[in-house]
Amino acid sequence: MKNILIAILLLLFSFSYSQETKRKLVWEENFNGKNLNEANWNYELGNGCPTNCGWGNNERQVYTKTNHKLKKGKLTITAKKEKESYTSTRITTAGKKEFQYGRIEARAKLPVGKGIWPAFWMLGSNISKVGWPQCGEIDILEYVGKNPHLVYTSLHTQASHGETINSKKTVFPEIEEGFHIYAVEWTKDKMEFFVDDKLVYTFQPEVKNESTWPFNQPFYIIINMAVGGNFGGPEVDDTIFPQEYVLDYVKVYQ
Repeated sequence: MKNILIAILLLLFSFSYSQETKRKLVWEENFNGKNLNEANWNYELGNGCPTNCGWGNNERQVYTKTNHKLKKGKLTITAKKEKESYTSTRITTAGKKEFQYGRIEARAKLPVGKGIWPAFWMLGSNISKVGWPQCGEIDILEYVGKNPHLVYTSLHTQASHGETINSKKTVFPEIEEGFHIYAVEWTKDKMEFFVDDKLVYTFQPEVKNESTWPFNQPFYIIINMAVGGNFGGPEVDDTIFPQEYVLDYVKVYQ
């Protein structure tokens, strides 16, 4: 009898947990069509000057509208060496698709080589009012070609930013092979980061205030591939270009 009661309680707990964690798809980008859907996406162009030269990280690329293509339901961003400069593409959903809490994920194939720095990340929608790092930053995926087989997941806050202590690097020996899914599960209490559904990092500060937890507001999505910079460089191997960062989809569940 006791065993039956325990079994019933476990079933009830499992059902309750599944109901609490069950989410529905609220937005997806499958990169269909021939052109990027500008109802959802913005281009960020240039080198960040005059207000944010090098995009705040001494990056060496210039962002354009021409370093990407949509084909067969995939977005391909291509980093190139063109004469004395590097070119790439950076897109955001700022002001168009912004989200607070949920599971945000992308399926992507990474570029490789020293100097490459692809990312899938988010910034607080209030950045124009309070600036960075007060707005908060969620780095769901960062990869730097100088350190192969590693995936970086990080959070930047007023309390810790730049070389943030709120970061984890995880070894995946075959991460450069094929497509992988990069995701964050974001609630009012914590952040959990996943690679191919493997939990790699949890952020759950005991004290939550403006300095440690700016994650109680909407954030927007950014996809880009930088070249060089404080994290991706400083050295860049010019023989690797062109390099492709391929996105299959972006999905948001709430």
